[in-house]
This record gives sequence, structure tokens and C-alpha cells, in this order.
Amino acid sequence: MPEIGKLLIIVGGFIVIVGLFLTLGLRIPYLGKLPGDISVDRGNVHFYFPIVTCLLLSLVLTLLLNAFFRR
Repeated sequence: MPEIGKLLIIVGGFIVIVGLFLTLGLRIPYLGKLPGDISVDRGNVHFYFPIVTCLLLSLVLTLLLNAFFRR
């Protein structure tokens, strides 16, 4: 039973972090507008792929998760 409690705490923390990011994410300057993010406008079609932003967020999350879960 203690394993379920730990799992619920971890999932709850993850939900809080995602909620904060979604709430405050739009206020972070340059997020989604970094050099290397692909944006194409052709008539009525707009294609946007934030590849550099994804790589940067992946790096930051990897470092944070390794710091928290390293044993």
C-alpha cells in the first residue's frame, strides 16, 4: 500500500508542475520564438514547429528529473 501513496504523490506533483507551466508558460519571454523554431505562412495555412524550444525544454526537464531521482 505505501507504493500507491508514493505514486499518487509523484503523479500529483507532476500535475501541479504541468498546471503551473500551462498557466505561466505564455508569460515566459522567447518561449516558442527561439532561433531554429520553424514557422511557415502560406496563404491561409500557418505551420509552426518549435523544434529548438522542444530540445531546450527536454534538456531542462532531463537535468531536473536526474537531480531529483538520482540515487
